[in-house]
Amino acid sequence: MEINDIMAVIPHRPPFLLIDRVLEVVPGVRVSAIKNVTMNEPFFVGHFPGEPVMPGVLIIEAMAQAGAAALLSMPEYAGKIAYFGAIDNAKFRRKVVPGDTLRLEVEFIKLKASAGIGKGVAFVGDAKAAEAELTFLIG
Repeated sequence: MEINDIMAVIPHRPPFLLIDRVLEVVPGVRVSAIKNVTMNEPFFVGHFPGEPVMPGVLIIEAMAQAGAAALLSMPEYAGKIAYFGAIDNAKFRRKVVPGDTLRLEVEFIKLKASAGIGKGVAFVGDAKAAEAELTFLIG
């Protein structure tokens, strides 16, 4: 799924669209996506001058957008929005900097009629950059 396909499924738009490509999606089950982190990201202007680091909350948001693509690819959720319900057990393992390719993996561990819980992991290469349990509310 390319960026145009992602934009047809999730409501996010630049500059807040934080995934560039979906590598694999099994709707409602799992997703793998990437974000190419470049120096042109608007948040690097102030985070941090002289030492650009992608904010951890935006890494979590990128995982959530990938997860939302997997949920909203399901026919019963077409045209809906996936909201955050909770972020649990978030851990940050390494800095994400310009030039990194962030691989976002989300696997759903629970899915109900209007909510889902996914285990998200963000990697740079083989190194784990961040992880969290994400609760999505479908509205």
